[in-house]
Amino acid sequence: MKECESMNPFRFLHAADLHLDTPFSGMSGVPNRLRRFLQESTFTAFDNLVHLAIAEAVDFVVLSGDIYDASDSSLRAQLRLREAWDKLGRHGIPVYLIHGNHDPLGSRRLRLELPPHVTEFGTKLESRTAVRRSDDQPVAIISGVSYGAAAVTDNLALQFLRDPSSPLYHIALLHGNVDGQEGHDAYAPCSLRDLKESGYDYWALGHIHKRQILHEGAPWVVYPGNIQGRSLKETGAKGCYIVDVSESGAADLQFHRLDQVTWLETEMPIDDLSSEEAWKDRVEETLEEIRAAQDGKMSVVRLVFTGQGPLHTMLQSGPESAELLQELRRKETIRLEEAGVAAPPAGEIVWPAGFKVNTAMEIDRDFLLGEDSFLGELLRLGSQAAGSPELLDSLTQEALASLRENRLLRRLLKEQEQEVKDREELLRRAEELAAAILLGEETSDGRASS
Repeated sequence: MKECESMNPFRFLHAADLHLDTPFSGMSGVPNRLRRFLQESTFTAFDNLVHLAIAEAVDFVVLSGDIYDASDSSLRAQLRLREAWDKLGRHGIPVYLIHGNHDPLGSRRLRLELPPHVTEFGTKLESRTAVRRSDDQPVAIISGVSYGAAAVTDNLALQFLRDPSSPLYHIALLHGNVDGQEGHDAYAPCSLRDLKESGYDYWALGHIHKRQILHEGAPWVVYPGNIQGRSLKETGAKGCYIVDVSESGAADLQFHRLDQVTWLETEMPIDDLSSEEAWKDRVEETLEEIRAAQDGKMSVVRLVFTGQGPLHTMLQSGPESAELLQELRRKETIRLEEAGVAAPPAGEIVWPAGFKVNTAMEIDRDFLLGEDSFLGELLRLGSQAAGSPELLDSLTQEALASLRENRLLRRLLKEQEQEVKDREELLRRAEELAAAILLGEETSDGRASS
């Protein structure tokens, strides 16, 4: 920030990726009442945002793209958005927003007129002067640019250059991917260096749904994440930042939760479990612990079974997991029904989305490595590959070559590779699977397994 004796302190709210009216399709086994609750959750999170802005008496709100979930946003979403704008307007809180790849300005949709206190930046870089609500004193220059189409591949960050004549705090609104972060399209790609060299004080980013601060101070580079998780790819607390800027231009950021539904993936070791009864009890205990810890929020949970133990084979191939999952869902459905016509008791619902098995057999690896057997040779080759990236890559490509020829299998392999990016983790799983198959065959033939 340009040096100055002092400036007017102010407060603003930074959020992004509202994705209003997300359909939540693809979830199986969910009761209709719970599905409606999920579909309403993005609106509830946005209502929480509005209440927070009013309660914290912010001077203005900045929203960094993907306000709607789809370019053909529903009339319901637009009406709910207009209702929120009106509420903020009655409290004198201006809004500055940009559009991203999900809701580009060039999309075909009914356009409701924006109220005067809401500024929607166009497809060319624009700047506005924000004032402090208490005395109308200028406090910040806010600049932003919206997407005109769903796919923007230009580096929009290069358009942002600080006005050297202004001592005010400079805030940039950008919906884009900094340094090619995985899991999101490379729209409006830029580097952290680009942002640092712009001269802006605060980069209010959107597009990446994981909350993260890429740089602290001179400038602040901030992804607040989305305000409501929408799948098991978006786990953990979701919300926004309240930013206080002092007279010296120093910023203090406080994260505030806005989500109504929390998506979780929780590990549950099986190492000390020796029976199906103990496993069932541990699953129920784990879900109850989550229920007690969620502080009034509904949870959608996937349990990941980890570790080694005698239950590995049952979890890998038996129907017990599917049966327990069905029973747990039945109990949560009853809990919903007991709530009657009232809204779902959010803090009391822990919906089990599924189980994921990352367990292994109990084997004496050291013994097998020294054994003159096919499995011993396979494990020795695996140990060599673990220490040689070239050998590991060669083995992986050779093993998967025939599978990649099938279109469906190629897609499934791609999904698996995205889920497990570490080749050594894939190697470990392959070794465990081979051991389970070969040792299982020995047992079935009447010979003792190692």
